[in-house]
Amino acid sequence: MLTDLPNLLTLSRIAAIPLLVVLAVLRTPATDLAACILFSTAAITDYFDGHFARSRRQQSDLGRMLDPIADKLLVGAALMLLVGEARLSHWGLYPAIVIMLREILVSGLREYLAGIRIGLPVTRLAKWKTGFQMGALGTLLAGDSGATPLHLSFLPVSLIGEAMLWVAAALTLLTGWDYLTAGLRHSGAAGTSRADPLPPAG
Repeated sequence: MLTDLPNLLTLSRIAAIPLLVVLAVLRTPATDLAACILFSTAAITDYFDGHFARSRRQQSDLGRMLDPIADKLLVGAALMLLVGEARLSHWGLYPAIVIMLREILVSGLREYLAGIRIGLPVTRLAKWKTGFQMGALGTLLAGDSGATPLHLSFLPVSLIGEAMLWVAAALTLLTGWDYLTAGLRHSGAAGTSRADPLPPAG
């Protein structure tokens, strides 16, 4: 049901996006820090919604549909904010493009494979990718100004965030290739199965 705790946590990630946009656009040290905290909190719910769904036996088709949608909306919004507000350097733009393209690729693969009743499981490497990606985006949303209230203005926060984004992009390429080859393998098997002649009537 939509009101189950795991689904509410998933929906909270979508609901956080408008507030995240407002905070990131205001561009003050306090709102930058608030945007970082909000994004990080929303990202953490990605773990807890799955954990509670399994522990409470509340796994559902609705949850399986909403979870990747919420993740991609949150990541996509954060990346567009960082690019639109010129909070990424010239070199930081490239890993952002890689991450966005991978999200579109995997979404397309999942949609196709769902049509032939084949799931695309999340790998351990993909979980590492998600961790680096969410950490990088939260750090970049804080930026150098967002570190000021914590008296961490001496740290190159944006540079650290971009370094993490490059690591996430590298993992993105690896996991994207794994998913693509798995999708092609399954699509080939499905095509062969449909092309096989029917056995003669007994």
